[in-house]
Amino acid sequence: MANILIVCTANICRSPVAEAILRDRLSNQGLDGWQVGSAGTWASAGQLASYYSVEIMAEQDLDITGHTSKPVDDKLLGESDLILCMELGHVEALKTEFPQYTSRIYPLSEMTGQLYSIHDPYGEPRPAYEKMVAELTQLIEDGLPRIIKLARNNEEKRLDGKGD
Repeated sequence: MANILIVCTANICRSPVAEAILRDRLSNQGLDGWQVGSAGTWASAGQLASYYSVEIMAEQDLDITGHTSKPVDDKLLGESDLILCMELGHVEALKTEFPQYTSRIYPLSEMTGQLYSIHDPYGEPRPAYEKMVAELTQLIEDGLPRIIKLARNNEEKRLDGKGD
């Protein structure tokens, strides 16, 4: 089954939220066996998801209380068929540091035909988190067909030994 990694900066606000939303939407498509994880470009291992991220997701019946942050590394990227980043800078950094995975790395916004960075609400009041959750939900729902197609195509290449 395909493996998708979502990347933000600290892996405590945006990427845990996107991970939960994407896992839920894939499950709704009958793709329960797909793996969805998250990591951060500057993450410290073991941090819990931010309070407002947890609270707002719970209101949507999505539980991220067990989330703990982890930094991006070669192993996570190598196991991933699709890597979706919150910011254009994350894409650039990962492609520079891990050029062997360039064909798997995209900004999440590109899944809907756009190209922009998703604002990090860290340290801001709850309304900024609500806006972030709404934006991620819309991007994932609108981009789901492309996400599924890219992940499937890259999974086939990886399994055939023809990836990157």
